[in-house]
Amino acid sequence: MKKLTMAVVAGTLVAAAGGARAQRLDRMQWFNEPAEWTVRDANTFVMQVPAKTDYWRITHYGFTVDDAPFCYALYGGEFEATVKITGDYRTTFDQMGLMLRLDCEEWIKCGVEFVEGRQHVSTVVTHRTSDWSVVGLDAAPRSLWIRAVRRLDAVEVAYSLDGEHYSTVRTCYLEAHRPVQVGLMAASPDGEGFEAVFENFTVRHLPDQRRSEWAAARARE
Repeated sequence: MKKLTMAVVAGTLVAAAGGARAQRLDRMQWFNEPAEWTVRDANTFVMQVPAKTDYWRITHYGFTVDDAPFCYALYGGEFEATVKITGDYRTTFDQMGLMLRLDCEEWIKCGVEFVEGRQHVSTVVTHRTSDWSVVGLDAAPRSLWIRAVRRLDAVEVAYSLDGEHYSTVRTCYLEAHRPVQVGLMAASPDGEGFEAVFENFTVRHLPDQRRSEWAAARARE
């Protein structure tokens, strides 16, 4: 697979769905850019995940790692981010999905994590130290849809097997009124890497909830 630069993909769009705003890849940035990645078509982004990479802070293990690839754009306010993910998972802890990141001590990653031969919907929430929650999947779906909705000071994480019907797995804190890096993350902490395919990455801005509630209250006066 040929390595590309952002200039090569200038003007390419990650396709929008349901009125969500398409995210231009040429306006995204890399944190820990991998050696190999490409745009397969207008809505498919592929990376070869580097070996021995991860995001984690301190809890249980006593170490901090912050070296997995993350391709992101900056968003303020409230929004809904969705993506379809397909991974060639090989080794325990192979993972991919969405990441929302304020800085190295404040971030959320959510998606699929491969644990003991089984796919799990995984969420890691980090506020100086990390915690981890998983929901095991009975089957091994080829693909999964992940959604993260930021409202006020909270993020709601959900997954879907068909891209239409979502199940919520986590609601967690994320500081309000700060721009956040939103994008695509994958890691292979114990393995030699794998191919991660992201499709239809979209971000849809939402009306500010407190302002909407204030306007509704004023309208009733």
